[in-house]
Amino acid sequence: MDRVVALAAIGLGSNLGDRHAHLAYARSRLETLLANLRFSSVRETDPVGVPGPQTRYLNAAAVGTTDASPEELLDALLAIEQERGRERPYPNAPRTLDLDLLLVGELVMAGERLVLPHPRMGCRAFVLEPLAEIAPRLRHPVTGQTIGEMLAACRRR
Repeated sequence: MDRVVALAAIGLGSNLGDRHAHLAYARSRLETLLANLRFSSVRETDPVGVPGPQTRYLNAAAVGTTDASPEELLDALLAIEQERGRERPYPNAPRTLDLDLLLVGELVMAGERLVLPHPRMGCRAFVLEPLAEIAPRLRHPVTGQTIGEMLAACRRR
């Protein structure tokens, strides 16, 4: 069976330890997983939707092509997080590295382990701003809006 090549979008974040080193490591590992890879610049952002005080995040986005299944991509991203010491003591805990699979082509799915497109990307500037920098015309497969349009709508709120 032929594998389909799709554009994958990934959100990157870190707010524990050497944040720049964690993101640089993720970038080097993503270069082995995705072709035609593009990275946004890195931004420092305030924590959103997290319990208690946390240090600021460094956030970025990456897009590239792959013929891996979404589940294979998710497994690879989780392995990269583990390689950087990611722990999950409670939901939204501080993290050395967070890699969120945001979109895979036009795919819409809701499984036990993976929901695509990412359900919380809609109005999160820390996701949309870096993604709009490198893929402003990328379309959300449910709303039909481009990432640039989503970011503009988010800024108006």
